[in-house]
Amino acid sequence: MDSTPTPPAPDSAVDLSVELGRLRLRNPILVASGTFGYAREMERLVDLSRLGGILPKTITQLPRPGNRPWRTVETSAGLLNSIGLDNDGIEAFVQHHLPYLAALPAPTIVSIAGRTLDEFVAMAVRLDGLPGVAGLELNISCPNVSGGIDFGTDALSCRRLVGDVRQACGLPILAKLTPNVTRIAEIAQAAADGGADAVCLINTVLGMAIDWRRRRPLLGNVLGGLSGPAIKPIALRCVYQVAQAVEVPIVGIGGIATIDDCMEFLVAGARAVQIGTANYYDPMVTMRILDELPAACSELRVGRVAELVGTLNTSPPPAASQPGQLNQPNQPGPQAGPTISP
Repeated sequence: MDSTPTPPAPDSAVDLSVELGRLRLRNPILVASGTFGYAREMERLVDLSRLGGILPKTITQLPRPGNRPWRTVETSAGLLNSIGLDNDGIEAFVQHHLPYLAALPAPTIVSIAGRTLDEFVAMAVRLDGLPGVAGLELNISCPNVSGGIDFGTDALSCRRLVGDVRQACGLPILAKLTPNVTRIAEIAQAAADGGADAVCLINTVLGMAIDWRRRRPLLGNVLGGLSGPAIKPIALRCVYQVAQAVEVPIVGIGGIATIDDCMEFLVAGARAVQIGTANYYDPMVTMRILDELPAACSELRVGRVAELVGTLNTSPPPAASQPGQLNQPNQPGPQAGPTISP
């Protein structure tokens, strides 16, 4: 078998397409739900046609007012939010937002959240077959609403939910999982067993902020979800652990703001990534990563971005020779003690 490395591919020749089960995307760069509005808000800043996929704000069956303020708090390395899935409900989404999204060249993956299994199924059925809906992301990991993570912390509940939604509609299904569990690979396996086309790792990490002078929490809901650069190491760990244990496509989420971040997630095992918090302070982040992705692939001598997925080498590197070391590898040691000159 020829082990000669594949020559670097010209940037223009790099194939950026990826597959998430039944969902095929032109490239692996998506925007995360809750950080991109309903896309209309970003159309003057971002070339929406270039995105691999758009995930608009999570919708629920009925309108939700969200949590009381404050709803967001900046931290030294990220953002705490406690929005509480504020939205106008699925019917308002279908009537007012979906027609715009359906006209966009990038596929729309609709994020849905339900209080009960029946609500998830009913929403999936309502969206099934509607123009412009390329897939569903089941948000079973929101820490800011009552019952928001129930289906994402119990393997049996997760499997049943994904399975019932899969049986009720023909759309590709992505399950967005919480890192606030002991063994995330078990939940990912349950989602895969239920028929998920992919799992999205991770949603926010539960945290809080305090005004010690007033001895009060800063968030109106007391606790919130931490996102941004602070959670990237946690997200990478989750992606790696799930990739090692479960044969299901992974979408990496958490602190991605540069091409280096993106490449780390791909090498760790993600087939695609979602850009979230970075959209707030750098709306052009997705465009910059897309501009730089072909060259990064060429640097690693691959012609397809899919070839990078899960290629992390965790074996120990060769021991480096130490300066002044007497015993070098494959060389005999000295036959006598050192000579001391007068």
